[in-house]
Amino acid sequence: MLDPRALYQIEADAAASLSGLRPAMIHLFDGYIDAGMVNHAAARYLLEVCDHQVLARFDHDQLHDYRSRRPQMVFDTNHWAEMIDYSLLLHQLSDANGKQFLLLTGPEPDSQWNRAAAAVLLLANELGVSQLLTCSGVPMAVPHTRPTLVTAHATDPALATGNPMWIDRVQLPGAFSHVLEYRAGEAGMLAQGFVAHVPHYLAQATFPQATAAVLARIATVAGLELPLDPLHARAQANLAEIATETASDPEFAPMVATLEEQYDQLAASGGASVPTAEEIGAAVEQFLAEQDPPDEFGA
Repeated sequence: MLDPRALYQIEADAAASLSGLRPAMIHLFDGYIDAGMVNHAAARYLLEVCDHQVLARFDHDQLHDYRSRRPQMVFDTNHWAEMIDYSLLLHQLSDANGKQFLLLTGPEPDSQWNRAAAAVLLLANELGVSQLLTCSGVPMAVPHTRPTLVTAHATDPALATGNPMWIDRVQLPGAFSHVLEYRAGEAGMLAQGFVAHVPHYLAQATFPQATAAVLARIATVAGLELPLDPLHARAQANLAEIATETASDPEFAPMVATLEEQYDQLAASGGASVPTAEEIGAAVEQFLAEQDPPDEFGA
């Protein structure tokens, strides 16, 4: 393997300011299953509401397949006026109380996953990171009118208890975030993730209610004070929009009522419902098949 350290450059002054702080590192990569745009929206929201600066830059040119995801170009009259390229950046952020944490965000690497994961873990050790955290959304048969269910996973299974559904052993296509968490576990580093259950009929749309649910879980385990009120307001506005847009659909209300009944039964049983491996795999495969061409990931 080529030296993983050659994949990134650190801003020395910014890194020095983290000495002894043991910050959490949140990693959110675009490019894999992201029902409700949970992953993408969480990254953008954190950069929107938290003071931040770039702490490290990855040489993403080594990791990116430009023929798979091409940069957006702006042609103006008779010349190329703008290029929106891809970047993989580690940001240093401050929460509402000034507590420092890190956010690694950008497109999921297309190649050199083992080397890239090793680079992230080396960087985490160099910066004294206390834990790795991530989130995502998956399409599930749940209603948008109930609180978002969240499934946790962790390198320490004791930290991932109380999930709303019991899932037995299942094999799925992996994401880079999954590989990173797995490698972190091998290295003895704590890593956790939170998966929002997004209504399957909203999987292709932004669902801020789910984003708020996973960010709240991340804030709790990382001891962060994140300003989530604006996100909750967006969630309420989104629910109102859904109600308006579906008011004339005679099939929508009965479908939601059925899902509400299933949800309430699950809540009453304490999470006894067990989706089969085939059901989980089918939901993931259907979601992947319905994906539109990837959006641009601006620098």
